[in-house]
Amino acid sequence: MEFFAVLDARHSIRAFAPTPVDKDKLDAILAAANGAPSALNAQSYEIYIAQGREQAAAIAAATWNQTFVGQAPVVLIFCSNPSRSEDQLGAEGARTFALQDAAIACTFAMLAATAQSLATVWVGAFDPAAVARLIGAPAGVIPVAILPVGYAAQPHEPTTRRTLSDLVHSISPAPSPPSL
Repeated sequence: MEFFAVLDARHSIRAFAPTPVDKDKLDAILAAANGAPSALNAQSYEIYIAQGREQAAAIAAATWNQTFVGQAPVVLIFCSNPSRSEDQLGAEGARTFALQDAAIACTFAMLAATAQSLATVWVGAFDPAAVARLIGAPAGVIPVAILPVGYAAQPHEPTTRRTLSDLVHSISPAPSPPSL
């Protein structure tokens, strides 16, 4: 799929068919996430995979019962892992960049799924401690985003977007560089 067609095709889907996701498609999604840019190329994130109704249902319970999560044949959990970059960035920098790294990886996975005619929805409403327990995350590895992946059970409803004139803002006058 051409890149801008992928962007146009991506929609948040909250109803999944029970059809399994082919291993080749899942591998391509994970490879795309692995290729995402990251601060200092430290790749300060981890990806956990829940497959099957039982695992998906447990994750859904930790999302305050967003039942559509439990319908997905694959649920990817993206976690920050600041320890991977703490030596280079310090504790505060590592926390910030690990969060960003995990979010970028999740975005790459979402777009890769769309390119393969799979449906996703970014889930950010969940109990991080409960999810961490369910996936067996070690201390310091923090769930950031949950991405259910599967085939859409129904067509998406069209959504509206803000106009670019409402969204984009010019900086005027040009800011002065900081003095040293």
